[in-house]
Amino acid sequence: MEFNYKLESLADLEKAAKAFINAFPDQRKFLFDAPMGAGKTTFIKAIMKELSVEDEVSSPTYSIVNEYFSVTYGKIYHFDFYRLNDEIEAYDIGTEELLESNDYCFIEWPVNIPNLLPQNYVSVSIEVDNEIRHIKAST
Repeated sequence: MEFNYKLESLADLEKAAKAFINAFPDQRKFLFDAPMGAGKTTFIKAIMKELSVEDEVSSPTYSIVNEYFSVTYGKIYHFDFYRLNDEIEAYDIGTEELLESNDYCFIEWPVNIPNLLPQNYVSVSIEVDNEIRHIKAST
């Protein structure tokens, strides 16, 4: 399965998030690869809204993982491994168990946890070209 979306403005973010979730109805693990400032967290916030998360979604840059709840989907985890000093930190907070669950997991900077990555996941990239975001994803 593949997903390609040209996001020309933030006004289209809700539409992009809905199309993204509909493109991967059976997937629960999403790994985001994009440069700093490309919009990973912003897109994940829109996806969370589409998944009926009512809490205020924020970047887990300092906490490493934030847990949210959806009445429809249950627990949803948002990871940001940018600030990890080493992979042991991810083990210490229970990342392995969370990634083995059937809960939604959205992972920023997966390159920092190569030995913990789930077997089945959607690889998501965001490229920026003159303020236009090209969101691409595939299993």
